[in-house]
Amino acid sequence: MIEGSFSLNMWERFIKEGILEESRLNKRIIESWYRCRSEEVNPNLKVGQHVLNQEQLEKQRRKNSFLIHAALPYMNKIEKFIQETSMVSLLIDAQGYILSMNGAQHVLEKAREINFTEGSCWTEKEVGTNAIGTALQNKEAMMVTGAEHYAKASHEWSCSSAVIRGGAGEVLGVFNISCPAEYAHQSMIVTATSAAYMIEKAQIHLKREEEIALLHNTMEWMESERPLIVCTNNGNVVGASKGVREKMGNWAEMSKASLLNEGYDVQFEVPVFSKNRLTAIGYIAYLTPKRYKNREDSFFVSAPFIFNGAKSVSKAFQHTLTEAKCAAPTEASVYLSGETGAGKEMVAKAIHENSGRKKGPFIALNCGALPKNLLESELFGYEEGAFTGAKRGGYKGKFQQASGGTLFLDEIGDLPFMMQIALLRVLQERIVTPLGSEEEKPIDVRIITATHQDLKALVEQGKFREDLYYRLHIYPVHVPSLRSRKEDIPHLVQYFCERYKWHVTLSPLFFKKLAHYDWPGNIRELFNILHRVKIVEEAKGEGVENILDNILLDSLSSSSEREEKELPSLSFREEIQKEKMKTALQETNGNITLAAKLINVPRSTFYRRLQKYNLH
Repeated sequence: MIEGSFSLNMWERFIKEGILEESRLNKRIIESWYRCRSEEVNPNLKVGQHVLNQEQLEKQRRKNSFLIHAALPYMNKIEKFIQETSMVSLLIDAQGYILSMNGAQHVLEKAREINFTEGSCWTEKEVGTNAIGTALQNKEAMMVTGAEHYAKASHEWSCSSAVIRGGAGEVLGVFNISCPAEYAHQSMIVTATSAAYMIEKAQIHLKREEEIALLHNTMEWMESERPLIVCTNNGNVVGASKGVREKMGNWAEMSKASLLNEGYDVQFEVPVFSKNRLTAIGYIAYLTPKRYKNREDSFFVSAPFIFNGAKSVSKAFQHTLTEAKCAAPTEASVYLSGETGAGKEMVAKAIHENSGRKKGPFIALNCGALPKNLLESELFGYEEGAFTGAKRGGYKGKFQQASGGTLFLDEIGDLPFMMQIALLRVLQERIVTPLGSEEEKPIDVRIITATHQDLKALVEQGKFREDLYYRLHIYPVHVPSLRSRKEDIPHLVQYFCERYKWHVTLSPLFFKKLAHYDWPGNIRELFNILHRVKIVEEAKGEGVENILDNILLDSLSSSSEREEKELPSLSFREEIQKEKMKTALQETNGNITLAAKLINVPRSTFYRRLQKYNLH
């Protein structure tokens, strides 16, 4: 027998005066007692107040048939132990109704005296503080013994409960072990927690079996030209007719709601029943095309696509935004290709901000910027003490940080092969296991990936898994280089000036110089150069054109002389070199040695360029 933290005298004093010596007591019990007092729960209740009749109980069981189906095998397995230890085991739904109850006959009879039976509701609001109701309230395991119960009805009982969760972390119900207080033991909470865990595992297994059965039972509809989808009871799309598959290549990655956003309405739904249990395991949704018209009643109208970057007038980038707009409202994995610095992360953010996940977080990780030994903990997280140097309290990985939102994995081509296997498992099962933990944590994230490499070539070279490639490459979007969209440069400069509050007048010559440059570093290089021009202009007051000339010349100084000679006419860089040499010769009255020093060029190089530019 174990003692609760409350004596009967303490309970009586609280009921009469509302006073508790809180420092000595269980925090969760104290919180519950104050809730019960606030809700005006009757502490003198001697029986449960709300009990379903048989018809109502059967209806409640039908609503929770999946939970019952997952739990009963385990309840039957431990029934002998429960009977021998003078206990009862109970399965309770998320509303607090007892769905099933097994155990020792004399304990079941004692339980009936207080209406602690199948069909009774055992929430806090109904019967005050108790292991079932308080576990549901706090969404955590609870043990309540003797006078810790708020209502007299349960003072002679000890009860332990653990919450049962679904695949998305939602509360499905509670597993409870109860007995008369004289038989109570600390192992009760352990047994209840273990049982809840086993039931959670069983319902995941059953869910997979039901999805397979759902597909098997609807196979004949799959080749239909009529638009229809097969959905699980929670709206996940597991099958689609030929007509839908041909129109929506990424249907398998979409939820029902996302698919309906793509231009369909539900005409009607037909339930699909399990052959083992007389319950619906899903449904077929028959679709009809959605018709939208504008004020002239003739054109399709969709929500505007919001892009928080610079305005674009180039056809190349407008095409990118059109593709991003198509991908945004879906749940499809998007793959962004393009050179380094081209703005792939801005496009990824735009997709997120125009999606149904826009209120969730946008988390970005550069897979090529971290050592291999840190990538796993960064992506999946770790428990406290998982390794030397682990943070106290552990660390939530990027997958958990991005829950409810979008995870952007940049430079996915640099992902080590073993990490590719781990990522594939996460994408397939939608669970992560932090380092140092055995607990699988469900995730709800959309994945957007990007790389400057040719991912298909990496697959052919055996450096990237083909199955992972097809998981990520569902909706590819190309982000063009800056040199292929130079007409956007003025808008990018304007965006930079507004963002960094740079109040400067820029001449047409300044933009002409920018347009002549090839931009191997793309937008990132453009912004870096603009930052340097801004810093020098504000610090020294020099003209922006001269500053830009110096910076661009410096950026081009790594080019080989061989490349210069092969050019049929002078490039923009060569024009700058020539002009600087002419100015230096004028300022030094033709002294080649002083002129070379003035522009910081070796004399031998200066002589060679004199001949090249015909300045001698």
